[in-house]
Amino acid sequence: MVNNRHIILRRLRRFAGLCIMLIFSACHFALAQDPEIKPPPIKTQDTTIKKIMDELQRVSDNDKQNTSAIQALLKGRDLDNSTKYELIKSNVINASETFYLLNKKIIDLKSRTTTNNLDVFITSLNNPESKELGFSLSDRVVELVQKIVLKGKADKVDRDGKIIESTKSIIESPIFKSFTSLTPPLAIASSVMNFLHSVSISNKAISRQALQDFEKELNKYTIYYTALNDANQKFEFGLNFNKDQLNLLQENMYEMLQFTAASMKFPMPARGNKTIAETLNEYFFDFRKEKVVDFFNRLEEKYTEKGKLNYESLLRENPNLKEVNNQLEDLVMQTKRFENLYNEYFSLLDSYYSKVNYSLKLALDNGLAEKAIVEAKQAEFRQLKNEAVNEIQASINIKELANNVEKIKYRYRIF
Repeated sequence: MVNNRHIILRRLRRFAGLCIMLIFSACHFALAQDPEIKPPPIKTQDTTIKKIMDELQRVSDNDKQNTSAIQALLKGRDLDNSTKYELIKSNVINASETFYLLNKKIIDLKSRTTTNNLDVFITSLNNPESKELGFSLSDRVVELVQKIVLKGKADKVDRDGKIIESTKSIIESPIFKSFTSLTPPLAIASSVMNFLHSVSISNKAISRQALQDFEKELNKYTIYYTALNDANQKFEFGLNFNKDQLNLLQENMYEMLQFTAASMKFPMPARGNKTIAETLNEYFFDFRKEKVVDFFNRLEEKYTEKGKLNYESLLRENPNLKEVNNQLEDLVMQTKRFENLYNEYFSLLDSYYSKVNYSLKLALDNGLAEKAIVEAKQAEFRQLKNEAVNEIQASINIKELANNVEKIKYRYRIF
């Protein structure tokens, strides 16, 4: 009897366990079908079942939260890709215009020395035949030879006028007239002085003291022309250095354009035997803002499916676009370098102006020219210099470049 009772109890426990399992399975199935369905409350003294039900509820709540989070991440990812693409597109389109403007302005600045009017002014001051300051160096040298070296007695000391004629011959030499720098007056003075020293060896009428007095007077002119020559040489040196740096800027642009062209499937800028300026000028017939806009339009058309642009696929299959965007910081730095060279040009012009004015002051201090004439020339030079500055500023329009650069959000790197 006892054994039978134990058998019955074991069977009851098994049945109860089976019932619990069935309830658990039913609840789990219902939750899997619809997470909004809550398991029915169970009235039991057994806390084990309640714990199981609570755990099921927690898993269901977590599942719903995770689902919402995943959807939000997916949506955020899509927005992030669209933002990346639009940033790249805007930057590259604006960069194409920046490339074009930078090259155009580099060429313009490279072509500058001063201006035609300013060049004419300086050339006239350098010309030994010119009387811009009220005297002609050629005439003054002949007068000094007659007055100081020959003591006004050319007929006795300078038989047949050979010394005067030889002096004029030196001054009128085609060699000096072919010089394009500010050296002709200095070369003339040196040649005449050497000639007179050689003549004095055989002509005892030309004293050492006469030659010293002549050289002293001649030095007043050479000091003026030396200062003028120094101004011109330093300005020319500065311009050449400026042009070298502008050439380097164009070389850097060329390298950047090669990478950009390859990434955007544009034809590569072919160099060949052409200069860097010629190469870039030809390339910018094709690589223009309008062509870049068309490139992105075709790209968007390719990756549009059912009226929606697939940003993720576009960026994934065109990874070099990110690198094109990320190198734009270098382009911006190149524009800043150009601005520096642009400003340096005007610094050179200011320095040149000061040095030429200094040479004019020497002409006044040494009694070579009258005060009114010198002041008039200084005023003329100041006006020509201001006109040159205004002309270059208007031609290059540095503000146009700066405004375009501001449109490039180069600080945002895309990864």
